[in-house]
Amino acid sequence: MDALIETTLAFVRDNAAWAFWIALAFAIGENLALVSIFIPSTAILLGVGALVATGQISFLPIWAGATIGAIIGSFISYGIGWVYGDTLLSFRPIARHADLIEKGNAAFRRWGAFAILIGHFFGPLRAVVFLMAGMARMSPVVFSVINVVGCALWAYVTPKFGEVAGHIFGWIWRALGF
Repeated sequence: MDALIETTLAFVRDNAAWAFWIALAFAIGENLALVSIFIPSTAILLGVGALVATGQISFLPIWAGATIGAIIGSFISYGIGWVYGDTLLSFRPIARHADLIEKGNAAFRRWGAFAILIGHFFGPLRAVVFLMAGMARMSPVVFSVINVVGCALWAYVTPKFGEVAGHIFGWIWRALGF
């Protein structure tokens, strides 16, 4: 996974015009049910945010791409949950991750529709929360409103955290005289 992260960050650093598309693709993967477990999208978006701190790329294309990608990925997961419902629980990849399903159910019991918003910021929930919303037949309007807000916030906070960390690291580096 480290090689994928390093290669992707090097590509974005050398091809700033692709930052939007890279953020879009990884945000889709990060918000697709169970796919997010296998893709280090958060690490890549944090790293891309750190590239913003160096001045090599602009923040706006990353935020726009990640927002749109998160919306696409989460709506696909929601749609899969809506169409296939409880039959998904017997499919092999999902059946092997019963702990994630239970975390998703527990979040819905505790937080209701706001589990969607919360799910954007907690990796284990993000893998299943959108799928669970569809399986629970959450109102498409309620899901859409909360999800779009969550997508925009997540897409802003994740790379922005990397940018801020990059600035802090840069200040420390300069303070030490390097």
